[in-house]
Amino acid sequence: MASASLRSPAVFLFGPTAVGKTDFLELLEPERYEMVSADSLQVYRRLDIGTAKPSPEIRARFPHHLIDIVDPREQFDVGEFVRLADAAISEIRARGRIPVVSGGAGFYLKQLLYGLPSVPASTPEIRTMVQAKLEELGLAALYEQLRAIDPATAARVGPADGYRITRALEVFETSGRPLSDFPPPDEPRSDLTVRCIGLERPRPELHQRIETRVAGMFAAGLRREIEGLLADGYGAQDPGLGGIGYQEFFDPDGNLRPSAEDDEISTEIRRNTRRYCKRQITFFRSMPEVTWIPADAVAVCSELLDS
Repeated sequence: MASASLRSPAVFLFGPTAVGKTDFLELLEPERYEMVSADSLQVYRRLDIGTAKPSPEIRARFPHHLIDIVDPREQFDVGEFVRLADAAISEIRARGRIPVVSGGAGFYLKQLLYGLPSVPASTPEIRTMVQAKLEELGLAALYEQLRAIDPATAARVGPADGYRITRALEVFETSGRPLSDFPPPDEPRSDLTVRCIGLERPRPELHQRIETRVAGMFAAGLRREIEGLLADGYGAQDPGLGGIGYQEFFDPDGNLRPSAEDDEISTEIRRNTRRYCKRQITFFRSMPEVTWIPADAVAVCSELLDS
């Protein structure tokens, strides 16, 4: 049973990459709100520039939760996110403040809002076994295995999503049943009262903001950040370095590409971010609970928060 504090209102802030969710925080009163990050990469320590973490100034102004909590070598999944986010929301409400759950990981936000399917948890032994298969056979072979045992899930996740492919195989190895046998809930949780706000911008404006963001990451030292991680023993195989903004720096063998290729790497990051942005918009738009407003409509934002 969820704690009573989860029944108090929270704000869920939806929106694609670069729409201006962090700018939205400038509207909030620090004494009333605390932030809960719903970003699948900002959970990782030392991945600062490529994940566009909130600035030190913003983080000093508002308490932030679920940022810098996991080593880049560790897997972090939606189940862990929901567990930690529920705890953070409860703690924030116990302090008499309003939780603002914000991020671009639509799947995380939706699972927190709707609740998790009753999928059996994997074990370290099964996770190690599936990872060994991945290293031995490669992602394409594992995807073919998934297509054979769970074609519905394979069609949904696609051949490039290594995390969800291996997770689906772990579920099958654990339970003997395909992941598609465990459908997610189809309506919001009754124990979590939420105001869902979505920020939107015209597509050309979003693309320009992505261009500016990626250029700023390179200027801020994104390559140096990755080189520092590699010097400390991290590598392309680590979950934290598998996201957009990091994976593009590695060749197919996991080696760091030379700085002479930075222009090409930057182009790939911008392209991949635009594609991800498009998928985010499609996903968010499928959620009827979200009230959509222009990202620059300050007055409307304030009215929604006050309500």
